[in-house]
Amino acid sequence: MERRDVQGHYERLAAEYDEHWVYGPHHISWMSARIAEILHLSSADRIADIGCGTGMFAREVARMVNPQHAILCADPSVAMLHQIGTPPPASLTPIVASAEDIAVGRVQLPYDQLDAIWLKESVHHVADPAATLYGLAARLAPGGRLLVVMLPTSIEYPLFQAALDRFTDLQPDPERIVDHLRAAGLHTELRYVEYQLRLDREKYIDMVRARYMSVLSTFGDSEIEKGIDEMRAAHPEPVLTFPDRFAFLLGVKPGGG
Repeated sequence: MERRDVQGHYERLAAEYDEHWVYGPHHISWMSARIAEILHLSSADRIADIGCGTGMFAREVARMVNPQHAILCADPSVAMLHQIGTPPPASLTPIVASAEDIAVGRVQLPYDQLDAIWLKESVHHVADPAATLYGLAARLAPGGRLLVVMLPTSIEYPLFQAALDRFTDLQPDPERIVDHLRAAGLHTELRYVEYQLRLDREKYIDMVRARYMSVLSTFGDSEIEKGIDEMRAAHPEPVLTFPDRFAFLLGVKPGGG
């Protein structure tokens, strides 16, 4: 399987990431609300967004929760973290670190323990998810919650077929992630939530050309253009409507009050 230059991909895309990646402001608020709701976040929680990118969801969660402690925004890409702001808002603390860095304690965090951690569509970038999720679970306080938000192995996006097939080849199975969370000692539940997307076709094609999904970074320019021709033929309609279906995996550490 071709190895993706994930960090390089996001470094190149950082300045325009929110523009190319975001399906729309309603999608950000919808997803942020689901994260806050499923994690049962409160203003007193010590929270970390692992693989935060530009902090778009952490920023919205902070607006909803009004945290007493700044949300830790961890990402290995300096360019992505730079989009959070210079200086960053008081409610967010950027940290240059990967999930693995935090799991093994290579990075000093301002909080000894965390009450809530989420990984939004970043677990597929982790080389050893079992070990990394075990290490992240160890950072939780008793009763702490760890949420993994990820796509299933099969998606119904209006992409070209080679991209859909490669996504399935690369995407880990949510059921395997459930096993890892349970092996880390967390009481774990899996649920699926769907969000209906409506996007201007040309906007979506621009997003694909910008390689808004990391799987698209495995295709060369000519392959992308050939794929776009395939998409145009398959989807002549000016507005694309398709489901965005997510797996929400919540693990809870025993011992909370």
